[in-house]
Amino acid sequence: MPSLEDELFPSTPGKFKIDRGHNINRQFHRCFASTSTMFIWALFLIALTASYLSFQSFVDSGNRYFTASWGGIQWEKQIRNSAKTNRPGGMSVLVTGAAGFIGSHVSLALKKRGDGVVGLDNFNNYYDPSLKKARQSLLHSQAILVVEGDLNDVKLMAKLFDLVAFTHVMHLAAQAGVRYAMENPSSYVHSNIAGLVTLLETCKSANPQPAIVWASSSSVYGLNDKVPFSELDRTDQPASLYAATKKAGEEITHSYNHIYGLAITGLRFFTVYGPWGRPDMAYFSFTRNILQGKTITIYRGKNKADLARDFTYIDDIVKGCLGSLDTSGRSTGSGGKKRGPAPYRNFNLGNTTPVKVPTLVNILEKHLRVKAKRKIVEMPGNGDVPYTHANISLARREFGYKPTTDLQTGLKKFVRWYLSYYGYNRKDV
Repeated sequence: MPSLEDELFPSTPGKFKIDRGHNINRQFHRCFASTSTMFIWALFLIALTASYLSFQSFVDSGNRYFTASWGGIQWEKQIRNSAKTNRPGGMSVLVTGAAGFIGSHVSLALKKRGDGVVGLDNFNNYYDPSLKKARQSLLHSQAILVVEGDLNDVKLMAKLFDLVAFTHVMHLAAQAGVRYAMENPSSYVHSNIAGLVTLLETCKSANPQPAIVWASSSSVYGLNDKVPFSELDRTDQPASLYAATKKAGEEITHSYNHIYGLAITGLRFFTVYGPWGRPDMAYFSFTRNILQGKTITIYRGKNKADLARDFTYIDDIVKGCLGSLDTSGRSTGSGGKKRGPAPYRNFNLGNTTPVKVPTLVNILEKHLRVKAKRKIVEMPGNGDVPYTHANISLARREFGYKPTTDLQTGLKKFVRWYLSYYGYNRKDV
């Protein structure tokens, strides 16, 4: 087979007679022919190269599609399977923050009663992500898929809603913690405000629009000193950036309800605790430090008053979340256009029995069988409030919310889980 060089510059075998009179024309013709041939071959090579690059780009994009953290035929199949309902009239629910404390418990409860659940979580490192991965494994064992992704990923959010006509959204993803806001304020804006808006934008454009239940916080009551806290109380005096972002979320959700007809319910949680809880919470860190023989810091308010919290066990919070979903009503918009008024609600979910922090420590000592080393200090100005107490009459009236777990019982269940999860033997305690 001739080489490329042979094709471009062919040899002339034997001898031939030169016509001197036409030598210039022949030289010109030969040069022109040679140039034309080279030009044609150059075009051929360019076309060949372009075709190869185009094909390679197609292959690369296909590979990215199938190997990305989300996307691909198998991934889409998993999403649809996870969203399938197994009861008449069942819901198909997108749970954001599904690998979190409350999110994992709510997801399991929904799946257990036959609802379809698809989870979303970004697995950030605010606390040890291995705990979130362990929760994800627990959900996976119950055929619940948790997608790793960020609420602010517009393409991902749109893809999820393209694949599943979600009837409800349980929005629990958020940057939590009052004190951490002083270290990393931008994370609160990213998650609690920008992420919320991205979710609402996706929901208002969906057809059909889902009903939304989302996690506000008892922190919105801020510097309000009237107790117990009622949904009718003022919430315009936040004591921390975290509280301010949750209050902003309530105002933002109200505007989306008003403009786009989204049915929205906000839940003001009061100090949730229990198995699989958050390590940054006081009861969790107290347990860890007591077992390790470390000193725990207990804060006091003004005039040496003990801080008190309306500690609410996770199972009671889950009942409130499911009750809110079941009574959420329907969104009235379609494709971003409102067709009529839709429900807008806010509820307190608490235990209604505040307990002083030193009493909490006493209970932990009893269940752990270890004496705590205590250090009492004055509460710093970090946004914490001295006292919380929930009025739950509205939630009780609307969907029969009634907490049933006292702190003694709840902490006993938490300690049992903690010792098991972290590999303690009772002899070690």
